[in-house]
Amino acid sequence: MTIIDFFTSNLAELASYINDANKRLYWVYLASAIVLAIPVYYLQTKKQKVLNSANDNDKISIENTSEIDTKPSNFFTFLFPKKVYLAQSSRIDYQLLIVNKFVKAALFPLIIFTMAPIALSLSSTLESILGTRNFLPWSSTTIVAIFTLLLFLVDDFTRFFLHYLLHKIPFLWEFHKVHHSATVLTPFTIYRSHPIENYLYACRMALTQGVVVGICYYYFGPTLKMADILGANVFIFLFNFLGSNLRHSHIWLSFGNPIENWIISPAQHQIHHSTNPKHFDKNFGTALAIWDRIFGSHITAKGEQVLSYGVGKHNPDHSSLIKVYFSPFKALFKK
Repeated sequence: MTIIDFFTSNLAELASYINDANKRLYWVYLASAIVLAIPVYYLQTKKQKVLNSANDNDKISIENTSEIDTKPSNFFTFLFPKKVYLAQSSRIDYQLLIVNKFVKAALFPLIIFTMAPIALSLSSTLESILGTRNFLPWSSTTIVAIFTLLLFLVDDFTRFFLHYLLHKIPFLWEFHKVHHSATVLTPFTIYRSHPIENYLYACRMALTQGVVVGICYYYFGPTLKMADILGANVFIFLFNFLGSNLRHSHIWLSFGNPIENWIISPAQHQIHHSTNPKHFDKNFGTALAIWDRIFGSHITAKGEQVLSYGVGKHNPDHSSLIKVYFSPFKALFKK
């Protein structure tokens, strides 16, 4: 493959994210985020009108507050404020989305292990320890449900646990700090990460899938199928559909305490990015809140407010790609 072919194919793959249900930027997830932003816009506009009326000493009535300005142009400005999407922090996010894709394509195939060998090794190990056994004679529907649920639960826990370690282990935090140095949040911030962190997550995914496939292969046989929607695990699809792109955004969407005790809302993840020390090391989870509750890092959005994002007074200088890539190594060398 020539250099031109390499760049062309990877740019084409990046462009395909908009049509890939396994990517956060899939157009359906983006569209659902816009729909979920509508009630947030309505409530914020209504609240602002009430405050304006109070400041003008006007008599506030239901009629006053129900006449909300819902001009599409205003909603568009609410969704895409220039101070967020044109900020220097956001421009770094856009660059990292592209450059990290090339780094991953060039290096990861040389150094990363894959799911299949892990699955086969684990299945063989189970067979040597527990002996050869007949596959469980359960219905295909039951097997699909168990396999799909296990994939989701183990994947969600390992995401949580690696995220937890990235915060708690000092040398890993230097690399994860790249993600937290974002001072504004957009859906592209999900791709704001150091290649070292990307490599760790790629290994985590291979290990997670390998373990689940290996165990299920031993008990259910080789004809494993996952319940999916457009190629994505049904649970992951639903999570992404229910506002995952608002997690990295300025749009505060809370699910309320009863739900947030079980599922991480966009507002809870925004708390995770807050510069308020009260919010440090909270809400590591991706989809489920149960892991944070077990590890004592859970907080709901009720009564909370995020005034700024980043690492606070220790925010590193990540104003260029060179600084993003090399400042973690520089910090570790100094230590």
